[in-house]
Amino acid sequence: MTAGQDPAITRLRAHEMAAGLREGRFTALALLEAHLELIRDENRVLHAWSSVDEDGARQAAVAADRQLSKEGGRAIQGPAALPPLLGIPVALKDLVVTRGQPSTAGSRILKGFLSPYDAHIAERLREAGAVVVGKTNMDEFAMGSSTEHSAWGPTANPWALDRVPGGSSGGSAAAVAAFHVPLAIGTDTGGSIRQPAALTGTVGMKPTYGRVSRYGIIAFASSLDQVGPFGRDVRDAAMLLGVVAGRDEHDSTSAPMQVPDYAAELPADDDEAAASVKGLRLGLPREYFVPGMEPGVEARIREAVGALEAAGAEIVELSLPHSEYGLATYYIIAPAEASANLARYDGIRYGQSVRGEDVLGNYLATRGSGFGAEVKRRVMLGTYALSAGYYDAYYLKAQKVRTLLKRDFDLAFKQVDALIAPTSPTVAFPLGARLADPVAMYLSDVCTLPVNMAGLPGISVPCGLSEGLPVGLQFIGRAWDESRLFGLGRAYEAITASAEWRSLEPTDLPALSDPSAPAPAERLAAARA
Repeated sequence: MTAGQDPAITRLRAHEMAAGLREGRFTALALLEAHLELIRDENRVLHAWSSVDEDGARQAAVAADRQLSKEGGRAIQGPAALPPLLGIPVALKDLVVTRGQPSTAGSRILKGFLSPYDAHIAERLREAGAVVVGKTNMDEFAMGSSTEHSAWGPTANPWALDRVPGGSSGGSAAAVAAFHVPLAIGTDTGGSIRQPAALTGTVGMKPTYGRVSRYGIIAFASSLDQVGPFGRDVRDAAMLLGVVAGRDEHDSTSAPMQVPDYAAELPADDDEAAASVKGLRLGLPREYFVPGMEPGVEARIREAVGALEAAGAEIVELSLPHSEYGLATYYIIAPAEASANLARYDGIRYGQSVRGEDVLGNYLATRGSGFGAEVKRRVMLGTYALSAGYYDAYYLKAQKVRTLLKRDFDLAFKQVDALIAPTSPTVAFPLGARLADPVAMYLSDVCTLPVNMAGLPGISVPCGLSEGLPVGLQFIGRAWDESRLFGLGRAYEAITASAEWRSLEPTDLPALSDPSAPAPAERLAAARA
């Protein structure tokens, strides 16, 4: 089989691709070529990718085929099991460094930078036999909620090409939603996996802080950043997290915790999965139904809650009283940490260097031309919050409020097994609609930020459409309780398995291969004109 003969293989879930490879129904190289063909045909209009490593991916696919042939399609289970992602295409967000490949974090200041080493998760993926296809577009240094702040131009949402895919991991989410890859890596600092997952109709998991190593991840806010998976269903996301999670001696914040086999724990049978919610107490926080939430979004969330209740879950309305301060707290702490992390981009050690009249001139010229407007805004906010006379008034007070946010969750989990909430208060918004109003953009993450502040895990799963666009349902759990969240997501998939919206593909997929269709940058320019 060659690329183009069976485009349906790109529609398979990752676990279905794994089974097909082991059964010999297709090869890893054919699987890769089918995905590369889509990327070549469609990326101009979607702009989900910042770089594609075709040669490296082919080498990995050939190596996977060699191993599959040698082992004769040996079963996944057992002590001599094949690597779990052997031959499966995976995308990395463009802040995961890989040896000899571009890693730009969506910023001009890292244009041309080639990493001399691999991130820990890149090593894990290669050990698992994954085929790393390339890097996906993102908001610069992960600062944004729409992937419009990339130095390389915005990404479109495959459900509506004039809409954003969310951010900052919008490229990863769009690539999975458009069938360019079955799996992708994102990072979540304030919602940057869950929010784009919601807006693109994919599954996105933000693990507990410390579950996945941050070694080799270009930093935004070190106490908040966490790596996590995108997939088209819960089982796929569970497979990917199971591979990349675990202790890393290079990262002191990675936890020495045993990593469960998340995917193996999930029921294969829909009836069994649906029945797993019986008797569970799910908390519904009042504060997450925020002013300005779109009626269609609220309706889908209420319907999802009702479906879980009908399946036997007990819904408990409760309060997380300090949630209203989460947004303000986040936008003090995160910019402060960004100010410190981004100080290293000085035009001397690596990355872009613009010459001025002296050392200070070099520094100002490099940062002035290398950083975009949103990064400059946040660096200035963070520097101000950390400056003499303001540290106690802003940063220290924000850390105290962060403790209160964490306490709210601790008290809630004494009453319930998990929390259920909206992921985003709106569906995907039009390109350019919020660029002139940073506060409106920041409000996109109002339902996801508190989870990061508390270091907890959260997952977003699709729960229907509003105005023809995806809506995301969020489950939030205790620290290290990713297994329960995957189980809840799988249960909801089973409960709604016959829903008509589950059979729908993104509306604008046919336009992705239209040579006359405008690129996202052209759409954004037209919207701003």
